[in-house]
Amino acid sequence: MSEQVKIGDVIVAELSKAADKDRNILAVTSDSRGSASLAPYIKKHEEQLVEIGIAEQNSVTVSGGLAHSGKRPFVFAPAAFLTMRSIEQVKVDVSYSNNNVKLIGISGGNSYKDLGATHHSLQDLAITRAIPNLEVYTPADQYQAAKLIQYLAISNEPAYVRIGKVALPNIYSDTKNAFIKPGKANIVVENGTDVALVSSGETLHIAIETASLLKMQGINATVVDLVSIKPLDIELLNQLADKTNLIVTLEEHSLYGGLGSAVAEALSPRGDTKIRIVGFPDEPVIAGMQDEVFKYYGMDAKSLNEKIKMWLK
Repeated sequence: MSEQVKIGDVIVAELSKAADKDRNILAVTSDSRGSASLAPYIKKHEEQLVEIGIAEQNSVTVSGGLAHSGKRPFVFAPAAFLTMRSIEQVKVDVSYSNNNVKLIGISGGNSYKDLGATHHSLQDLAITRAIPNLEVYTPADQYQAAKLIQYLAISNEPAYVRIGKVALPNIYSDTKNAFIKPGKANIVVENGTDVALVSSGETLHIAIETASLLKMQGINATVVDLVSIKPLDIELLNQLADKTNLIVTLEEHSLYGGLGSAVAEALSPRGDTKIRIVGFPDEPVIAGMQDEVFKYYGMDAKSLNEKIKMWLK
């Protein structure tokens, strides 16, 4: 996991390749072309760009109309605004109307760092996964992001994709198995059955680092990449519950309604699964660099390692 790559750059590169082949593909922005790193796309496909300005609600509604007319719009906007300010438009103009709009929530989680709670997006998964007809994804590295966009460029289903700002280490070696299909999770570390760590997106590498620390202490941890938050890989989650003593979820999101809640909801009918959800508490999250914030809330590998040892006692 040495190379560090920004997922946003990969998404734009793949979208540009898709736009070469399909003139119906459009990038729609709300004055966010810079934040979305769209310059390479615009250089080649200026006529396949729609700039709405600082009006996220309009960007979603216009995209719904474009999709209804046969276009394939990808909306780029900060996740905090795309899933809060525009949520009625997402619900009605995209999902309820089943319009083929792809929503790319950039700068998700606490990517905006010291801009604080107004710009943090720590409720977006809870909101989007509750909306019918909307797929929800959180890619974890460049290969997964590339394969996901290749799928979304030909898919006719509405979808929300959340990405952050920082360059991420490679978790996969190529695109082949990085993203397989909607509703399919990946086992990325298979050490054993003491504990299963389930994560996705920007916290997946923390889960992998935690598994490595646990292994050095004789605790066998399997790590699962839940890239598809909705639909969910319920079959794999049940397999984990069958084999492991404890399932721990880790996410850059509120404790409420996100990846951990999705896992708990899926496994609750069993009545036999011990689950711990690790995420941000029910409060405005402090401002700071991401690593500092993760450590403050006990979401770094060292803290998580200590928690898991305690939970397994």
